[in-house]
Amino acid sequence: MRRGRGALMVATRIWTPAWPCPVGQVWSTWRRGAGDPTYRITGADGVRHHWRGLRTPEGAATLAVRVRGSEGVVEASAWGEGAAWALEHVPAMLGADDDPTGFTPRHPLLVAAHRAHPHFRVGRGGVVMAALVPAVIEQKVTGQEAFAGFRRLVRRFGTHAPGAPEEIDLWLPPTPEELRHIPSWEWLRLGIDHARSTTVLRAASVSAGLERTLAGSFSAADARLRTVPGIGVWTSAEVRSRAHGDPDAVAFGDYHVARNIGWALIGEQIDDDALLELLEPYRGQRYRVQRLLELAGHHHPRHGARMAPRTHLPR
Repeated sequence: MRRGRGALMVATRIWTPAWPCPVGQVWSTWRRGAGDPTYRITGADGVRHHWRGLRTPEGAATLAVRVRGSEGVVEASAWGEGAAWALEHVPAMLGADDDPTGFTPRHPLLVAAHRAHPHFRVGRGGVVMAALVPAVIEQKVTGQEAFAGFRRLVRRFGTHAPGAPEEIDLWLPPTPEELRHIPSWEWLRLGIDHARSTTVLRAASVSAGLERTLAGSFSAADARLRTVPGIGVWTSAEVRSRAHGDPDAVAFGDYHVARNIGWALIGEQIDDDALLELLEPYRGQRYRVQRLLELAGHHHPRHGARMAPRTHLPR
């Protein structure tokens, strides 16, 4: 340990994964748009630092990770009360607990996607609320509206990340307790309607129980998450794929996922029922199929203007 910026101490860890770890690929799902205040990327392509503001079980933390050149060595630095927790969980966050050996792609496009991204792993974030809050905010709205809502929430009710350089402007999301004290009219000013804010508040009120799902099976986590009114199949999958590292948590109910996978694998836009049947041979690894096709850039043809964000909520 050595002294960091200000009075904070910086803790460091060197970890050599058993595979060439693509930090950006594994962590890209945590970044909620290019302007996400809780995730920053600095440096050039060859030496990129990935910065994250985290609410860990042991307190606030800033985590900075980079891969050292061609050696494949991961260098991690962390600041704040949760620094030790963050460094301990770096391997799991980057996919060390994921086992892709049972995955056998069959379709030529999926074979090609797997060949192009052979080192992708499903990371285990280890904090349920970090994945759940932005997932709820993304329910039934455009990506633009969702990212803007989360960004406003963090900047209005979050705090600056400990030890992070001022120039990168890294933030921490609000804690569950802080979420519970946000008045209803403030949610509307953030552009987050009553249905979504109510779901966030319900989850925040039972956050300790939701965090305990990390110690059980994926199916048990799914069942527990969905006991919270407002959390359904899609939101549970979005949380489990990030926080729990569930390689089978395909996002049924998503506006694009079924159509994208159907178009890639059979040349048709399909619904969730057809997607369930199409992905049956990959059961246990269905999210891996979804993510590999996303990384490869496969999606259904999109025509016309993008859907505009709603304008009836105050700002």
